[in-house]
Amino acid sequence: MRSTDALGQAGEDLAAEHLRRAGYDVIDRNWRCRAGEIDLIALDDGVLVACEVKTRRGLRFGSPLEAVTPTKLGRLRGLARAYLAAHDLAVRGVRIDVIGILAVPGQQVQVTHLRGVS
Repeated sequence: MRSTDALGQAGEDLAAEHLRRAGYDVIDRNWRCRAGEIDLIALDDGVLVACEVKTRRGLRFGSPLEAVTPTKLGRLRGLARAYLAAHDLAVRGVRIDVIGILAVPGQQVQVTHLRGVS
């Protein structure tokens, strides 16, 4: 496994735990279809949440949140619809969240959760 893969996996683990502590029910991870992948899928009080997780070791290439472009958000909306079409879930709505993990060596990990970005 590449170092970046391990960092991404560790970030997704932290993000999933963050969502659980916030009262979400994480129901799927790394769901894939032809159109792409959703990192985390959760339920928040009856709302399906498709969550993109970005993890960085530093700010050299910008914050983790800056890596989620409008194009990526549009793709996530389509992926969330595809997820609902593939699963028998009754939900009150769909929301796209982004979680940025900043894991600078020697510093405390920072978790930033943006709700309803799209």
